[in-house]
Amino acid sequence: MTLRHTLAGAVSGLAVFCTIAVAQADVLFWSTQARPVEEAQAMRETVLSGAPEAVDYQPNEDGPWLTRLQAEFQAGSGSIDVLGSLHGNFSAIDPENLVDLDDLGVASNSATFNNLAKLGTENLQYVPWMQATYIMAANKQALEYLPEGADIDALSYDQLIAWAANVHKATGEAKFGFPAGPKGLKHRFFQGYLYPSYTNGVVRTFASDEAVTAWEKFRELWEHTNPASTNFSFMQEQLLSGDAWIVFDHTSRLAQAFNERPDDFMAFPAPAGPAGRGFMPVLAGLAIPKTAPDMDAAKELVKYMLAPETQIATLRATSFFPVVDVDMPDDLPPAVQAAGAAVAKMSGSADANPGLLPAGLGDKGGDFNRIFVDSFERIVLAGQDIRMVLDDQKGRLSSIMEETGAPCWAPDAPSEGACPVE
Repeated sequence: MTLRHTLAGAVSGLAVFCTIAVAQADVLFWSTQARPVEEAQAMRETVLSGAPEAVDYQPNEDGPWLTRLQAEFQAGSGSIDVLGSLHGNFSAIDPENLVDLDDLGVASNSATFNNLAKLGTENLQYVPWMQATYIMAANKQALEYLPEGADIDALSYDQLIAWAANVHKATGEAKFGFPAGPKGLKHRFFQGYLYPSYTNGVVRTFASDEAVTAWEKFRELWEHTNPASTNFSFMQEQLLSGDAWIVFDHTSRLAQAFNERPDDFMAFPAPAGPAGRGFMPVLAGLAIPKTAPDMDAAKELVKYMLAPETQIATLRATSFFPVVDVDMPDDLPPAVQAAGAAVAKMSGSADANPGLLPAGLGDKGGDFNRIFVDSFERIVLAGQDIRMVLDDQKGRLSSIMEETGAPCWAPDAPSEGACPVE
């Protein structure tokens, strides 16, 4: 037998092997989440180990994730069974390419999340999977100064301001803490919390009369904010030092305080304004492409991922919180237990009004964030006229939206083409 014949036989055998392998392939879970090696390993070995069928979990960057998916859509067939990604990525996919998931009988405990997952259609185009967000936290010493009749799990902005004022008066110190430092996430507060709560938008409503009111309220809150907040970036540090008793920040930037002194602090939802309880969820979901090779197995995997025990395992693996009702195990870190309860109350509240992460801005994301930071510095720190500042910044915001062509995201009403600044 010649070398050529040997190679030909080997190639032929390999082709047969590959055909068999494809026919017996595991359920392919194509995800943009849990990409770090440790998280991906935990997904495979812990979260997915009890799945109804063997799963091939493949995390990818957003670009390659979308490129392969689009190729399968164009080909009309593919190997991807289940998709895992953020809301922003799903909103960029034509719902015609996704399977309606209403008949699965699983969904999140948040009607708001479930509505977002319809992607403008009448049916669930993805199922909410897991979430991360920003919350409030307080030293328990501050609780005695809550305004009469206030429910800490359902505060309004007016009640938050009154609470901070009460603490200020009683202690002689401004004890509200805000991450206004160079590395603080202040822009996310304005984009995802203040604006949605007062204007029911972010871009369209940027310079509205309701936005003027929002900034007036934040000025009131700033009167009772530790003036050193312009140097604060991770609010866990100020909780532990006592420089702040009431704070706002991302769950990960509060964790140290809860883990070191769990009995001293409590977590609670963000406050509500006239347009609802604005909050910024980092919402991930699960979808099934219409090109999925094993539709039944894909549906079973999605249902499995929404089971309470799987949601807890996912929390341990990724630090993303459940979207269904679960009983938090006692062996979770104190920070996870505290934040998880606050996140569930916030996302499940009747007045929840999520302000999603900006999407479609490309390399202009930093410029977009800068508009909110500059507005804060001019209005709150420099005391400039609110209407004048918003009208001035409005042109800059319009230019960014027109240049990127980014359509509106929730809670702004959908747009055809670039989101307008009205």
